[in-house]
Amino acid sequence: MKDMLTLSAHLPEVRFASGDVIVHEGGTTGGIWVLVSGALQVLKGGVVINGINQPGAMVGEVSTLLATAHGATVVATAPSVLRHASDGQAFLSTDPDISRLVAVGLAERLNFVTTYLADLKHQYGDAPGLSMVSDVLRELAQRQGPLARTGSARDPNPDY
Repeated sequence: MKDMLTLSAHLPEVRFASGDVIVHEGGTTGGIWVLVSGALQVLKGGVVINGINQPGAMVGEVSTLLATAHGATVVATAPSVLRHASDGQAFLSTDPDISRLVAVGLAERLNFVTTYLADLKHQYGDAPGLSMVSDVLRELAQRQGPLARTGSARDPNPDY
């Protein structure tokens, strides 16, 4: 199978300086970005939740797949080069290998989160404030709807 850098070679490249915003949380672009070089930081509600520095990593694929606003802000933390597919849906449908790579990346992230939550439950399941871990794991296991929704049962419209 080809890698994302090979599959995105035809896309235009855009250069970003350190501190430049690639996507804004709550914004809607419909585009997908592919990291060629550099480093990015992902913030949700102003809180850093991830760093990205692997060439071929994508930004914007979740909001494109769900046809929703961006769920986080992505900022360059070093001079960076990204390839841009302004029509993310079209890009995803151009080659089955692209869709497979997106699916593998999302599955890896989901596996990490569920493993982390299970570890929290095993280590601190009865601790005050962490009793919701069981509820989160149950919700993740039962989520079968056609579209994921932001928020939670406690707060369906969070400020983040």
